Amino acid sequence: MVAIFNGIHLCKRNERCTISFLGRVSRLIRFDAIFLVWLIFSTAFLLLPLSSMIRAANAETTSDTEQRENAEIAEELTNPIADLMIFPIQFNYDQDIGPRDDGWRLQMNVQPVIPFHLTKHWNLISRIIVPVIYQEDIYPGEGSQFGLGDTSMSMYFSPKEPTSSGIIWGAGPQLLFPTASDKLLGREKWGAGPGVIALVQPGPWAVGALGHHVWSYAGDSDRQDVNNSFIQPFLAYTWPSAWTVSAFSESNYNWESEDWSVPVYLALARVVRWGKLPVRLQGVVGYWVESTDEGPEGFSLRFQVNFVLPK
Repeated sequence: MVAIFNGIHLCKRNERCTISFLGRVSRLIRFDAIFLVWLIFSTAFLLLPLSSMIRAANAETTSDTEQRENAEIAEELTNPIADLMIFPIQFNYDQDIGPRDDGWRLQMNVQPVIPFHLTKHWNLISRIIVPVIYQEDIYPGEGSQFGLGDTSMSMYFSPKEPTSSGIIWGAGPQLLFPTASDKLLGREKWGAGPGVIALVQPGPWAVGALGHHVWSYAGDSDRQDVNNSFIQPFLAYTWPSAWTVSAFSESNYNWESEDWSVPVYLALARVVRWGKLPVRLQGVVGYWVESTDEGPEGFSLRFQVNFVLPK
């Protein structure tokens, strides 16, 4: 508070300084609001499992079977191509975006995962990601934007059983659709390419990686072509209590601009029950190790809810 009054006193006769100072104050207020929302989500993330444990302790009969089922589901969820129908909703916050590092973005990804049983031995796992974005001060002079981003779709053809060496794998096409409601929220390009995933699950561990490459083949010729490689290595461990800790990256290489974007993430999750419905709550903290000149920097926050639907 003292710093704010000092800033007002120093800037009161300098219009440019005053505008700069007020900009800093607004960013502080914005960060406080975002932190408050994150605190509410984090508190809910911690209290919901605690309340379920308290209810279980006070129940006349302990549901050991349900606990085992939760742990099994938690382990299955560490496999991105598990035979589970899931409806994840993911909230992301990134900061220091744009040429002046003044921008920030809140993004909600709705990404249903639907398995199809093609034959006795093969599954098709489809994942659609529909982003809803609010961003501000990323493009100088453009203010804020809100709306849909570009939709992406992954399809993995995967054997129902692991290989003799325990490897679970899948491969298939990756698609990009220009569904953005604002030209500043998307790339205005149609894209496609191959994707592959492989992992092993020895006991409570899950270790693996997925990757894909997407090229643009149509769209606005005035926009930069899409020529991107994506790599996501991951490591996870699940306890019998249905808690899971994981570490992963979501690295992207743009072959057009020859730039890397490399965030690293640490996540904590637990499977709980909302009624009879299994739900995984996950909190994630990330840090941008490498970014483009106009990409996000510093810390990143994520909160995710996965609804595990009946088959």
